[in-house]
Amino acid sequence: MKSETATQHQKESSNDITCGIITLSDSRKSKKLDLSGQYMAEEIESRYTLGSRCLIPDEKDELINAIESMILDETDVILTTGGTGLDARDITVETVESLFEKRIEGFGELFRAKSYEEIGAAALLSRATAGIYKKTVIFSMPGSPNAVKTALGLIIDELPHLVHHVK
Repeated sequence: MKSETATQHQKESSNDITCGIITLSDSRKSKKLDLSGQYMAEEIESRYTLGSRCLIPDEKDELINAIESMILDETDVILTTGGTGLDARDITVETVESLFEKRIEGFGELFRAKSYEEIGAAALLSRATAGIYKKTVIFSMPGSPNAVKTALGLIIDELPHLVHHVK
């Protein structure tokens, strides 16, 4: 059930938004092997503009540089995949959350609730997060294709509405 206010805001929102995709992986060396990034790219291109897509290792400085570069290119939404696990090399969550000016707590909560329906208690391992940095919406999700499908299913239709509020 949608509220009247949310429905009105969605009507006022433009689908003319630019998205960027960052895949963090130490094991995938090419975009062809990046199934999660490819899925996101196809979904974004079917509705919005895909401004850029990159594949980087799990390195804090590279992630920050990729985010800053996309913001300079006037990207409205940045989607990251990978680097959200519990391994010592997984730096995505700590890196992006240190940048956030505001957090979008509901994304992680909804993602974990939906994941629990799909995979059970293993959803506890998810550290999906989202927030706002320099008037850009950033979503960070796990690297598995199924997790990306779940996350995108929750947010893809709301991206214009989120951008409307942030800008």
